[in-house]
Amino acid sequence: MHGHRPRTPETEHSRRWFMNKALLAGGVAAMATMTGCSSNSSGTADTAASSGAPGGMSSGMPSGGPGGGAGGMGPGASEVKYADFVGVTTDGKVVEDLYAIHSTDVSTDKVVKAAQAFLDGLTSKESKASVFEVDDDEWLAWSNVDGYQREGARMGDLTEKQRDLGYALLGAALSADGLTQTRNIMKLNAFLGDYSGGGRDTLTEGAYFFTFMGTPSTTRPWGFQYEGHHVAINYFVLGDQVVMTPTFMGSEPTSATYEGEKITLFTKETTAGLTLLRSLTDAQRKKVISSETKAGDNLKAGAGQDNVKLAHQGLIASGFTATQKDNLLDLVRVYVGNLADGHAEVRMREVEDHLDDTYFFWIGETEDSSAFYYRVHSPVVLIEYDAQSPLAYGNKDGGGGGMGGPGGTPTQQHIHTIIRTPNGGDYGVDLLKLHLENDH
Repeated sequence: MHGHRPRTPETEHSRRWFMNKALLAGGVAAMATMTGCSSNSSGTADTAASSGAPGGMSSGMPSGGPGGGAGGMGPGASEVKYADFVGVTTDGKVVEDLYAIHSTDVSTDKVVKAAQAFLDGLTSKESKASVFEVDDDEWLAWSNVDGYQREGARMGDLTEKQRDLGYALLGAALSADGLTQTRNIMKLNAFLGDYSGGGRDTLTEGAYFFTFMGTPSTTRPWGFQYEGHHVAINYFVLGDQVVMTPTFMGSEPTSATYEGEKITLFTKETTAGLTLLRSLTDAQRKKVISSETKAGDNLKAGAGQDNVKLAHQGLIASGFTATQKDNLLDLVRVYVGNLADGHAEVRMREVEDHLDDTYFFWIGETEDSSAFYYRVHSPVVLIEYDAQSPLAYGNKDGGGGGMGGPGGTPTQQHIHTIIRTPNGGDYGVDLLKLHLENDH
């Protein structure tokens, strides 16, 4: 398969170390890049923005440095190779026999045809740069940072016809809400570019990339990745089974007017979290809420954290009332619902099968406008919602916030979310292993 990255451990380490040195000397602009909203005009800030910097970072960076166990702004030095992938676990040990190859009775024909149509519309050069082996390390080389150096077909470099085919692929893979959310994140990325003075090619609607792992097929394993600032969609297909994790979605700002259109993001995610929390008794809340004081960045399973060990925290749902369980499922459905409807229902049944083993956890205050963090965590799903400190929005005319970082005061105008499939399910890794063991 073409599109292979000419990386070696030595050259990659040296390149990232050099970039880290540049970032250390880069002051505020480097801080913004490292935390997710680059102020560079170049698109080559790369993963060094998230490697643990030589000598460590201070100035309020997350413990361990970006990508080193905090929010995973990386991947950087913490990037996992595909062969070393384990997945999210509570203690480093994978819970076995959670996933199986089976028929879902939900066709993948539309997404296969849309993917092939998009690939057929690329030039040979574009295709060569965009297609990788089904088990390539490229799966794990994603980031939510805008300045990260990405592979694949860049939307802004494609013709209008090619872009339309790309959006058709997203439309086949995602629900209507999922497509709208993805497009709105892209638009607010462009808004941030305009707000910051323009001239930054990473802060545009065009700075999003498609890569493909394997060849679109209704029988053989394959997948695609759609990635850029504040969006990373990983979509694996095997027969009529789909895994759309990890999927990262975020924005700064989360509400603004772009080209005459008022866009507000993450209202459902915010409201569903509060609805579940407020349905709990006082005694339950005491077990769910660890602190009313929230850090600027609490995300644990972001980019570069594919093998993170994350113990269960909060309160287990086995003791929830029927209404509370319904509220929990409604919360999960907000995130799963970005996937095309039929496959979302398949995924929700998987989540419901493990509902009594699901934990709910909260950090921060609980008012409608509060900046808070919550986590839903079971053997088969991990969801994080994190209202973070401002980085690049709100720093004009005394509007508050300013060029910040994880040490700043969090706000609902900068939100990161992620959904994962723990215990080896992300990127369809476990399904691919089962496929290779049983069918080859």
